[in-house]
Amino acid sequence: MVWDLLPSWVLSMRAERKADKTIKSYTEGVDRFLKWCERTGTPPELTATTVQAFIADLLDHGAEASTALSRQKALRQFAAWLVTEGELDVNPLLGLKPPKQDKKVTHALTDDQLKALLKACQGRTLRDRRDEAAVRLMVETGLRAAETVGLQMSDVDLTRGLALVHRGKGGKGRFVPFGPQTAAALDRYIRARKAHNLADTTALWVGYRSDRPLTYMGLDKTLRQRARDAGIEKFHLHLLRHTAAHRWLRAGGSEQGLMAVAGWSNRSMLDRYTSSSASERAADEARKLGLGDL
Repeated sequence: MVWDLLPSWVLSMRAERKADKTIKSYTEGVDRFLKWCERTGTPPELTATTVQAFIADLLDHGAEASTALSRQKALRQFAAWLVTEGELDVNPLLGLKPPKQDKKVTHALTDDQLKALLKACQGRTLRDRRDEAAVRLMVETGLRAAETVGLQMSDVDLTRGLALVHRGKGGKGRFVPFGPQTAAALDRYIRARKAHNLADTTALWVGYRSDRPLTYMGLDKTLRQRARDAGIEKFHLHLLRHTAAHRWLRAGGSEQGLMAVAGWSNRSMLDRYTSSSASERAADEARKLGLGDL
């Protein structure tokens, strides 16, 4: 039974240095498929027909199209690995069409909301200075939340205004630039950090009243609270990345430059992050062109 080879597949993915998040997503997708087979009395066969039935059932029960796509992708990756390893002669899922994805509108923070968020972070405590520095860094550079919490002290050069991402999405590293205001906020935080009991550790961000570095969940919790204080509804960490992309293009930055700084290898992600604010930028451009001045 091919399912006995799941531990070997995980070992192979680790050897390829796939991100822990990717491995978790893939293994969870396969696990959900097997549990569905057990629950519905379906023979756990890795066939296009069985996988299509699994995906259809997910969608029928209200799963997001993105979730269904993730589950299907996990099974397709497993099938492809089985062929590569010689465990199967033919890929049974080759040519399986992915579920159609909805194009969701993704908003960005307005300038007033961003100013309110930064104001909510103002103060003299370590947490205040940490949160302000994190918001400024993320909204200027477009760093992913996971990339932000993964920064080390040695990755930030305040003099040159550069932060080094060793391994972003897809295993790609890059430098991201930031300006004087972000550098000053980082400097204030780093000076406050010297009094923390984790001052000698390598992680840039430390937990407030905690004996460990700041985690993704910790960053999410503290910035959601700041957003509530600022009167911002439906805040999530990715909103800062959307805002960074919108502000870059609105200021006249090139799409190619944004892709490089944000760590995107194709423009599909660029379109996804900036489509909702494209009309606003177009209106601003139209006003500047003054085509009605005859």
